[in-house]
This record gives sequence, structure tokens and C-alpha cells, in this order.
Amino acid sequence: MLPVQRRRASIPWARPRCLSVAQRQREACTGLTLKAPVGSVSGMRIVLMGAPGSGKGTQSQRLVERFGIPQISTGDLLRSAVARGTEYGRRAKAAMDSGQLVADEIVLGIIRERLAERDAAHGFILDGFPRNLAQAQALRTMLAGIGAPLDAVVLFEVDYAEIIKRISGRRTCPQCGRVFNLHDASSGSTPRCDHCDDHPPLVQRRDDEEGTVRRRLEVYERETRPLAQHYAAQGLLRTIDADGPVEEVTARLVATLSSVPPAQPSAHAPQTAP
Repeated sequence: MLPVQRRRASIPWARPRCLSVAQRQREACTGLTLKAPVGSVSGMRIVLMGAPGSGKGTQSQRLVERFGIPQISTGDLLRSAVARGTEYGRRAKAAMDSGQLVADEIVLGIIRERLAERDAAHGFILDGFPRNLAQAQALRTMLAGIGAPLDAVVLFEVDYAEIIKRISGRRTCPQCGRVFNLHDASSGSTPRCDHCDDHPPLVQRRDDEEGTVRRRLEVYERETRPLAQHYAAQGLLRTIDADGPVEEVTARLVATLSSVPPAQPSAHAPQTAP
């Protein structure tokens, strides 16, 4: 049974796509992970962890804008590797086509390739990985091997009742892809897109259905949440209240990261791509 507490929601009705600088960069870059200009980064190596819908992706993009640290999303990396037909991409596609999970070895290989790029030598944000203890241990070994250990792991805490409300209330325009939330719409109004000329009715994606959200939270509670204790034992864990307006959560995140001691020089700096 998932723990449920109730808090006041603060979710904007309209969530425009690709309006921020970071989002435009995301679509433009080849690997579909946010890149940063070398020389403008703080040098921190960070993992953001939290339940689905806790706001990790949004806050990752805001850190990119503020500190210039590249965001590394494993989902984006896998899709890019498959699209580009790399060795790891071909192996990942074979697993997905056969209905299997992509092996951790493949995911770690793709992450290692991404970390070899020039901007990642100055710090990075891992979003969506690791998701279980075995992945966390393998990641630690891999990062130690390239001289780039983590500086901090930030846990985003949001009540599950709020997450269920956020995600299950999402509706998407089938034409432009714009995302809305029913909880912020006018009471009794028919949910339609106010961006498209013909105002098409909004639809709910299967991933946003309440039953699907609850199952994803159960998997998170069982497999990913225990990583908090794992990283706390290493002195890496920081926790923030991720409920509230985006700007307030960003302020909490920045304050938390600002309290992390400066990273020590690595014994072996990762190789950079030519």
C-alpha cells in the first residue's frame, strides 16, 4: 500500500512544450541530452532521484540553464543510440524488439560514452539512472574507473497523493502535443486545446491513467526508493521538498547543492571526445 498524505496542489493549467532555452537545446542536440558550454559549469556530478512526476526533469533543465552542467537522460541516450545505429544502440534495439529490458551493461556503456564528451568532463546531472541497487553499485564502479565519482544525490520528496493527482489529471492535445491539467481547468468546462485553431478535445495518455501511475509508484517504492539509504550511507544524499511552485523548488535545490563541499580533483580525468 502506498503512503498517502494530502497537500495543496500547485499545477499550472497549461504546460507549453519547448519554450525554454534548455528545451530548445534538448531538441537541437544530436544525442538528445542537454549539452553545456565548457567553462560555464560548476563541476558538480549529481544524481537526481525521486518518484515519477516529482519534477526531476524540470529541475534538471533549470540547473542546466543556471550552472551549465549537462543533463544526461538515459532514456534519451538509448533512443539516440538506437536511432544512430551504434553498437550499443543495436544491442538495445534487439532487447527492446524481443520484449526484454535493456541490460545494465548496455545502459552503462552508453552513459560512459556520453561522459567521454567534452562538456561532461566538467560535471553532469544523471536523470533516470540508477533505478535499483545493482545499477547504483555498477554506476559507482564505472565512475570510479573514469575518475568521476558523484558529488551529491538529491532526493525529490513529493506526497504520492499529489503525484497521482498531477499525472492522472494530465490531458494532451492530439494535434500540437501541448499538455494541460484538469485540476486547474474551469469547473464543468470541456477540456479542449486553447492553442490550436479548431480547439480539439484533449486526450489522456495510457501512461497518465491513475492505475498506471499507481503501479509505477509501487515499482519506485520497491526498487528505487531504497537507494536513499544506500547513498545516505556514503554521505552523498541530500533531500528536498519538491512540492510547490517550480521556482520555489529550484531555490531549495540550489540552496541544497550550494551546501555540498567543493568537488575534489579526480585522480584520472575522463577522456574527452575530439
